[in-house]
Amino acid sequence: MTYTVGMYLAERLTQIGLKHHFAVAGDYNLVLLDQLLLNKGMEQIYCCNELNCGFSAEGYARAHGAAAAVVTFSVGAISAMNAIGGAYAENLPVILISGSPNSNDYGSGHVLHHTLGNTDYGYQIEMVRHVTCAAESITDAASAPAKIDHVIRTALRERKPAYLEIACNVSSAECVRPGPVSALLAELTPDATSLNAAVDAAVALLEKSERAVMLVGTKTRSAHALAETEALADRIGCAVTIMAAAKGLFSEEHPNFRGLYWGEVSAPGTQELVEKADAVLCIAPVFNDYSTVGWTAWPKGENVLVADPNRVTVGGQTFEGFTLREFLTALAKKAPSRPASARDSKYTHTKIAPAAPDARLTNDEMTRQINGMLTSKTTLVAETGDSWFNAMRMHLPRHARVETEMQWGHIGWSVPSSFGNAMGSQDREHIVMVGDGSFQLTAQEVAQMVRYELPVIIFLVNNRGYVIEIAIHDGPYNYIKNWDYAGLMNVFNAGEGHGLGITVTTGAELEDAIKKAQANRRGPTIIECQIERTDCTDMLVQWGKRVASANARKPQVS
Repeated sequence: MTYTVGMYLAERLTQIGLKHHFAVAGDYNLVLLDQLLLNKGMEQIYCCNELNCGFSAEGYARAHGAAAAVVTFSVGAISAMNAIGGAYAENLPVILISGSPNSNDYGSGHVLHHTLGNTDYGYQIEMVRHVTCAAESITDAASAPAKIDHVIRTALRERKPAYLEIACNVSSAECVRPGPVSALLAELTPDATSLNAAVDAAVALLEKSERAVMLVGTKTRSAHALAETEALADRIGCAVTIMAAAKGLFSEEHPNFRGLYWGEVSAPGTQELVEKADAVLCIAPVFNDYSTVGWTAWPKGENVLVADPNRVTVGGQTFEGFTLREFLTALAKKAPSRPASARDSKYTHTKIAPAAPDARLTNDEMTRQINGMLTSKTTLVAETGDSWFNAMRMHLPRHARVETEMQWGHIGWSVPSSFGNAMGSQDREHIVMVGDGSFQLTAQEVAQMVRYELPVIIFLVNNRGYVIEIAIHDGPYNYIKNWDYAGLMNVFNAGEGHGLGITVTTGAELEDAIKKAQANRRGPTIIECQIERTDCTDMLVQWGKRVASANARKPQVS
């Protein structure tokens, strides 16, 4: 069988487990799309625009481990780079694949469409290098296999996005057939000396402590270390807390779970538990201005161990040359038991009291009813904004997932990301919480949920504005034109789809809408929840004040 560059790429993508890839067509990638369609092990999924395509692939990577997005040159790829920046910040291996000009045009002095109007076509790969871990331009078939393998291998190893640029006349050019996938998946041998030294330093920290606490961060998943983190918690027996972006990454049904640590907006008792501990084991954390509540909740000092995906810092020393999984596994064999912090504390989920059925719908009542829907098979996608804080207030059954984007923080991310996530995990139930302002940025991708009959349930909070921005810094720019959000489903259905749009204003109406949404298995449901603009969580208000204070610091004078 004759193989082409496009076929080689398709087989490599299926070898790493992809069942779908996302695409927006453009004249520089049409032949490549044809070549990818020849592989029957992977379905081509279409998106409304390139930004949404990138975010859909990002969501697929969250559910499936990796993803691919195919776009056209310049006008497509530069748009998709926003989402690829998000994948980089959130540690997700998305392969961005761009068609590019005919190989004969490189160096010819030709001015081409979809370019900046000059004769240098190299600007795109230079731009994308800043948001990827590997980037290659393919202008001949002979070098394509090595470049494709390098990009995919690096993305999987680094858990970061990578980039391929394929000239439009090279996609169908003949090349060799791929070998076994083992060449892409081989793991490096750990540095045993450095690993043992890191474990010894961690054991020494624990041995001189009495009240050790674990703080689980968001990178535990991208490091494939969730099971190892729980095994270490079982071994030490100490209290385990989570950072906000790690919601759902450590079971809330574990006997040692003690809630969310987020500075002033922590779960009751959790801030004191962490900040008075004599040893804090930070497992794959991300300490930024959001996660530290404006730099006010950042564990530091000689009693803090930070275990990152590829290094461990403890006692003023940094150890490298091994993975987080290897470190946690080795530490779990030697760590001493330190149960005091768990024994002397407890965690009780604060339940929200139900409102009167006919009372005006509130943020609390909406959150309470959504929490009641969650099962071990639910993926809850919480958009940037008060949806973060509502998700933090919920109790999760074991194996329920929460997806947030707290590092990149792109509003509108949740709609296309949940589309990709649902495509990549169709055995799960998918719920989205998104504000009206965020929804307006990427609303088109609901049409693709209709197209592919994905039963995603979208709780659209209509409070007529960017409430998170109002909490941080108010101004006229935070208020938006209202839409008939539930009515949009008629537009997306266009007489042939099965999407459902419902507007609710009371708790009783919401309860009825949820029943209808759960019965609608052939398409998405938008439940437009109309609440007061000032109705938001106290957590958002407190957090917003701290972040605003950090943003408002005056320039330092040297």
